[in-house]
Amino acid sequence: MEAPIVLFAYKRPAELEAALRALQENHLSSQSELYVFVDGPKRLEDAYKVEKVHRIVDNVSGFRTVYRFYSETNIGCADSVIRGISYVFERHPAAIIIEDDIVTSPNFLDYMNQCLRQYESNPQVFSVAGYTFPFKRNETYPYDAYFVPRHSPWGWATWRNRWETVDWGMSDYAQFRKDPDQQRGFLRGGSDLVGMLRRQMDGEADAWDIRFCYNRFKHNALTVYPTNSKVRNIGFGSEATHTDIYNRYKTRLDEGYRRSFQLPEEARITDYYHDLTLKRYSIPVRIFNKLKTYAGLR
Repeated sequence: MEAPIVLFAYKRPAELEAALRALQENHLSSQSELYVFVDGPKRLEDAYKVEKVHRIVDNVSGFRTVYRFYSETNIGCADSVIRGISYVFERHPAAIIIEDDIVTSPNFLDYMNQCLRQYESNPQVFSVAGYTFPFKRNETYPYDAYFVPRHSPWGWATWRNRWETVDWGMSDYAQFRKDPDQQRGFLRGGSDLVGMLRRQMDGEADAWDIRFCYNRFKHNALTVYPTNSKVRNIGFGSEATHTDIYNRYKTRLDEGYRRSFQLPEEARITDYYHDLTLKRYSIPVRIFNKLKTYAGLR
């Protein structure tokens, strides 16, 4: 049986329609259950857009079963995702998660389900990513996936037994903040991770994914990424929760013809792709991208 899809939406009907249309075109859509969680409006002026989202979700078809959950109040991005995924994991051992600004390739569900089956019993794999930067292919690398110590929240998957280990309260954060060795270890996933975690813990952000990534680090585990991206984020702009910035994540979406993938048997950091990932998240590149944001580029 295929893993269920968990879709989170809020007030972006156009993006949601694009995300659903792409999901419906997946080879495995008719064999997959779909859980849709729509957060309630935060402001009165958001109510109309949220209602439009409800109407779209009311008419969703093309999946094995569709379960719809509409919040009457605004839960917030992080809590909405945490509650929704936890609800699904009370009923399923694994799940595939997307948000309303993610467009998927036709073989996205094939890839995610194959990875979920391949690494189900390997605790070194904490999550499966659907996104990757458009890295130049290493012609000597024989696989369709690689490993780095960083989680990606754009079209991803995990297992119940990994999810249940996450300490959302971050009970050891005070110790981590004083420990430079642990911080250096966390930064193996990118120079921005410690800062993102600090902003979350200082109340400056409302994010679940950096806490999930931190718990991946605490378990000394990795995320598996595709060499060709199976998702594209279309949510950059003024309506976005976290991405009204220059879009440095533009990528090439897999055409979706292939449905079987050659996956590494052993879960260990893939040096070539790890080095490229670190460059993308390096301080000079991040500063350059901020300058592009200030210049009005998106």
